[in-house]
Amino acid sequence: MANHFSALKRARQTTKRTATNRANTSRLRTALRTLRETIEKGDKPAAEKTYRETVSALDKAIQKGTLHGNTAARYKSRLGARVNAMK
Repeated sequence: MANHFSALKRARQTTKRTATNRANTSRLRTALRTLRETIEKGDKPAAEKTYRETVSALDKAIQKGTLHGNTAARYKSRLGARVNAMK
């Protein structure tokens, strides 16, 4: 365990940041999973609605530093193509 005050503070900050980062990652992964499941069901109107929500979650992940901008753009492009290819 840390002994110096600065090290104790760093340990506290790390714990808080880890919890925040984990929550952000979890929120993003849930949104992606929900969209993929909706696409598999084949319900295009629901998939389009879920796609808009997922794009919002991706943009928030970029702002919070959870995801790199190019990675999010790749996700948006691929998922959008899958939604558009639905019947």
